[in-house]
Amino acid sequence: MIVKDVTKYLEKIAPLHLQESYDNSGLQVGDYKSEVKGILVSLDVTLEVIDDAINQQCNLIVAHHPIIFGEIKNVTKSSLIGSIVFKAIKNNINIYAIHTNLDNVPNGVNSKIAEFIGLKKIKILLPKQNLLKLVVFVPESHSEKVSQALFSSGAGNIGNYKNCIFSSTGEGSFLPTSGSNPYKGKEGRLEKVKEEKLEVIFPDYLLSNIIQSMNSAHPYEEVAYDIFKLQNNSNTGSGMIGELEKPTDELEFLNLIKKKFHAAGLRHTKLINKPIKKVAICGGSGSFLLKNAMLENADIFITSDFKYHQFFEAENKILIADIGHYESEQFTIDLISEFLMKKFTNFAIRLTTVNTNPINYL
Repeated sequence: MIVKDVTKYLEKIAPLHLQESYDNSGLQVGDYKSEVKGILVSLDVTLEVIDDAINQQCNLIVAHHPIIFGEIKNVTKSSLIGSIVFKAIKNNINIYAIHTNLDNVPNGVNSKIAEFIGLKKIKILLPKQNLLKLVVFVPESHSEKVSQALFSSGAGNIGNYKNCIFSSTGEGSFLPTSGSNPYKGKEGRLEKVKEEKLEVIFPDYLLSNIIQSMNSAHPYEEVAYDIFKLQNNSNTGSGMIGELEKPTDELEFLNLIKKKFHAAGLRHTKLINKPIKKVAICGGSGSFLLKNAMLENADIFITSDFKYHQFFEAENKILIADIGHYESEQFTIDLISEFLMKKFTNFAIRLTTVNTNPINYL
């Protein structure tokens, strides 16, 4: 097994196209063709994590947070990032980051948090509008073949349903001209064919694969199709919101969250004397989702990295609970390892023994 086998699998779960524009997910250090001897899963990549990988005989680190993030003008041993990269290269260690793309998928970071808290009826807090619709005209004889090709390339998924398609029948006509090679009919003669109009939706990052699959399965030399951009929300995006099984006292719930997430400290807004039922969450820095949580009438928003002035924006309408960045994402290590263990059942997959939380409390 090589590094490419692992990254290809992870990118099926969390496609790189779903990462935010500021992000830098993917292979950051190493060689796709390098043979994998062991995989170490970590939230961050530090010098201590590199040592851990060496000690556990792992030459591939799969981390949530990218080590190379933002503008870097040089890589030298005088900088922390440079030291980490140098040490990784010296010891033939590959580093792969699966960051906001894993945040944005429905079974990703926030789903893990929702499961841990025990939320029901969960949905994306800020869905992406990245859906396209394909409309293609196919002779009846090839309708099933083209449909299956579209499904196999990722089209037709709506929520918990697969292979969703709409078809209608009609008559198509065409006149082959000089140099054409028609599937049916002859040059210079108008041809009429019973066709099916197939309609499917899919996320925009699958467009090239969808078109390629459609063309491969379609019998026509020139395939007639349309692509439409939809305003519908997809099942990918930032944050999640769900409900507790029963309303809980807010102070009791805050103490429960603090205990569950092993938070040494928990910052929160003023209690509003209202039971907690509807819970919004976002692993990592989620202050940008406060307005969305309020629009969804959440009783509490659990995330991290709120700035002082941002707490005022709650306006005593919602309880903000800032549990800490590391604390909110610590179970991402388990999530990644679970994905890997499902696929690579006979391979060494280790969880780092290093606590990479850079924040300490007195």
